[in-house]
Amino acid sequence: MSNYIGLIHKEPDSDYGVSFPDFPGLITAAPTLDEARQMAEEALAFHVEGMIADGDAIPEPSTLECIMAERSNKDGVAVLVSLKTSAAKAVRINITLPEDVLQTVDAYAEARGLSRSGFLARAAIHEIERETVG
Repeated sequence: MSNYIGLIHKEPDSDYGVSFPDFPGLITAAPTLDEARQMAEEALAFHVEGMIADGDAIPEPSTLECIMAERSNKDGVAVLVSLKTSAAKAVRINITLPEDVLQTVDAYAEARGLSRSGFLARAAIHEIERETVG
């Protein structure tokens, strides 16, 4: 299990945001610090699983010193986020969706720093858990 640096950001009247310098564009947010840390762990796992499914290389974790040397990172509070990915092998599938639904999925996933595969896996798990819990 790897640990990556997440940077927590908080503006007045906003949620706690978490970004990952090793994964540009991967950002998550939540109303409380505890929820932000939990969301960061989930977002990182889904993002990496999507990268694996897409055949992308996973970067090695940067050191704290390297990350904090970047001027743009100085305003963030660094936290270690454990990468917990499922041991299951990713399987490529072929699905058909209406074009407008696919565009909505892609826009939503991109805005949250997720791949299409990562978002669809997350959405499926969320729906299954909602059905089984509720």
